[in-house]
Amino acid sequence: MKVTFPHMGNAYIALKAVMEDLGVEVLLPPPCTKRTLELGTKYAPELACLPLKINIGNYIESLEKGARVIVMAGGCGPCRFGYYAEVQREILRDLGYDFEMIVLERPQGNIRDFIHKLTLLTGGRNIFQVLKALKNATQVAVEADNLDRVSWYMRPREKIRGTVNAIMKRFHENIKEARGSRQIMDTIRRYMDEMRDIEHYSGKDVLKVGIVGEIYTVIEPFVNLRIEEKLGSMGVEVDKSVTVSHWVIYNMFKEALHLYNKKDIKLASSPYLRHFVGGHGQESIAHTVMYNDRGYDGVIHLLPFTCMPEIVAQSILPSVSRDSNIPVMTLVLDEMTGEAGYLTRLEAFTDLISRRKEMRNERILSWD
Repeated sequence: MKVTFPHMGNAYIALKAVMEDLGVEVLLPPPCTKRTLELGTKYAPELACLPLKINIGNYIESLEKGARVIVMAGGCGPCRFGYYAEVQREILRDLGYDFEMIVLERPQGNIRDFIHKLTLLTGGRNIFQVLKALKNATQVAVEADNLDRVSWYMRPREKIRGTVNAIMKRFHENIKEARGSRQIMDTIRRYMDEMRDIEHYSGKDVLKVGIVGEIYTVIEPFVNLRIEEKLGSMGVEVDKSVTVSHWVIYNMFKEALHLYNKKDIKLASSPYLRHFVGGHGQESIAHTVMYNDRGYDGVIHLLPFTCMPEIVAQSILPSVSRDSNIPVMTLVLDEMTGEAGYLTRLEAFTDLISRRKEMRNERILSWD
């Protein structure tokens, strides 16, 4: 029984770890490509979210390679993510594919159904084995995200241009060969050591940009056209407001156990948005405020076309930008997004915040 799942940044590393620890045969979907997008665009509803379309492409490419079980996360409104699994199942059935889809949702009073789905997936493993595998996979997600953070720091400071990109490319190629959480952790740590040994300008003053928005467009490099690499090559250090490990720890586990009240998010967003609007809409507002408080030079807001929670955030962010005096640029992504125009906007934004920083430093020097 070959099990597959959609791509979303480093999520495939953690999913691979937990399933292999439980003895499940994993079929990794091929990395997202133009063909993936074309397949999804061809068969998904025209006005569906970009993530749904790419998920469809992921599934088709995996089913073509022999996958028989699809694992998909579930959710609830007002974001349309909660409907993804049902829509995707019907599309694939209409195309004639033979498969089973298991939708894993955060338990909300029905723990028996959640355990039953895990049992179906893991071939009857007991709950203690499942919990241990989930714990190990969570640590894998944390370490994989830490490797990304080091790459974000090193990329604008590396002495030899392209070193970080080459290391990260080899990492993602080699991680596929690792089996289970132990080998995966060893691989991550090996590349972390290599990343930290890069020759770099430790004292270099670089621009810092926070990236906020809908989780899929923030995390999946194919969708955001590898924004951290492009900005890094322009001398910009990035930070992302949401990562795979953060989503797993806080949105999946802590919220399920009522241990995450989002007090920091509610406090930061309260002057502008006091209510949950679905997805990460409220978080986009809050993290923009937080990035300003941390002294960042600018914020980039990413969202897929027609994403309702982020459209709400997009309408509020100009007020946040004005009140906080921090530049904010919104990039809407869909299957028609062109790389040339995208790059031009990133370059223009980088020039803007660079000039603002120079003028601010000049004022400080004149006061001294």
